[in-house]
Amino acid sequence: MDKSELKKKLTPLQFHVTQENGTERAFANEYWNNHQIGLYVDIVSGEPLFTSNEKFDSGCGWPSFTKPIQPLVQKTDKTFGMIRTEVRSKTADSHLGHVFTDGPRDKGGLRYCINSAAMRFIPLEELEKEGYGQYLALFKK
Repeated sequence: MDKSELKKKLTPLQFHVTQENGTERAFANEYWNNHQIGLYVDIVSGEPLFTSNEKFDSGCGWPSFTKPIQPLVQKTDKTFGMIRTEVRSKTADSHLGHVFTDGPRDKGGLRYCINSAAMRFIPLEELEKEGYGQYLALFKK
């Protein structure tokens, strides 16, 4: 999908975050405090990114996860005078956020800090209807 099509499909914030490497405000985004069970997918392509099983409250104000469903593209980000590891979706190359090494030690120590505007949340009970039924097994205990 080209940029003009994406501008029609996405909100201005979603476009800014995913296409222009933007960041939304901490504690003022859709999913930072979401506790529902379900799947988070790339807002652009629908590519599955994270499950609620891996979500945790890191206190940073953005949704945080210990690991993605599939490995994400990682790039060095040297903006704002920092050196960070940016994460992007494989299919659409959407900017998602960053990964840090200050996550829960018992879960591997990673914290994927992700912009809500880069994702769409699909509640567990809607996975089948939305075409993500194959991911139901990830939620079985």
